[in-house]
Amino acid sequence: MELNRYKDISEHWLKYQDALRNYIFRFVKNADTANHLSHEVLMKVYASCCSGRDIKNIRSWLFQICYTTCMDHFKQENKTTEIKSDFKAIEEDLTYEETAELMSSLINLLPLKYSKPLELSDIQGLKQEEVANLLGLSLTATKTRIQRARQKLKEQILECGNVEINDKGNLTGFQLKSGCKPLQKSGK
Repeated sequence: MELNRYKDISEHWLKYQDALRNYIFRFVKNADTANHLSHEVLMKVYASCCSGRDIKNIRSWLFQICYTTCMDHFKQENKTTEIKSDFKAIEEDLTYEETAELMSSLINLLPLKYSKPLELSDIQGLKQEEVANLLGLSLTATKTRIQRARQKLKEQILECGNVEINDKGNLTGFQLKSGCKPLQKSGK
């Protein structure tokens, strides 16, 4: 094993560790579990250094290991992800954090096959090609799922709230309609 390979992996790990931990946290919704799984990912990363495998895109490769580790975690724990739909009354003037939390809640209501590609592309900032590789999908399927996720998200937003959008097209305000139940999570 070459020392350079370990050094390269270490440098990339340090560069992406916060993004990777946040990515894991979005799956497990628990900081302690996310920290534990990120350490598990690091061990897998170093163990795979011995394989001599040529890694073309290390960032995508690291996220793939995180994704696989999270899926393994859910299988081991026989967990199902339950989506919390405890929407509170939202003030007219949303802060950035409140808007992000609301959007995250709405995204989590989408079926996993739509929410994951949307999250990886629009929130994590991966290119659609990277998302396709990470999820084992064709590029066409990935693009389709992202577009459908965006459409379903738009429908949820319009169904459940009064939306304010500025001249640049950014969401500036959202007030939940009283008695509105966001679209239920389904497998479709």
